Amino acid sequence: MERLINWFEIPVLEFYRAKAFYEYVFQTDLTISALGAYTMGFFPQDSGPSGAIVQGEGYQPSVYGPRLYLNCNPDLQVFVDRAIEAGGKIIVPKMLITEEVGFVAFILDCEGNALAFHSMG
Repeated sequence: MERLINWFEIPVLEFYRAKAFYEYVFQTDLTISALGAYTMGFFPQDSGPSGAIVQGEGYQPSVYGPRLYLNCNPDLQVFVDRAIEAGGKIIVPKMLITEEVGFVAFILDCEGNALAFHSMG
């Protein structure tokens, strides 16, 4: 198996609020596309898996869904701070997992999705 994750989708209710949140936190632009009854904001894909925020039937933000670990190297605290500034909330602050694995913090995005931010620093 090459990789476990090929694609991710983050459910949103208020598309443009969520788009602004993720663009601010990750300092990037999401590309908007309407696919039938769905509105999607695609994250840039340099290499490896990527994904999108999605608004539409069957997509409901949840703290109980799968936990995505998003790359926040070199220091996830910068991303946590931006998430708070953009309307997110801290569930678990930055903590060391192990020296070999790095750090993690759990946050709620502006839509109520629980996410994990991961970095080595």
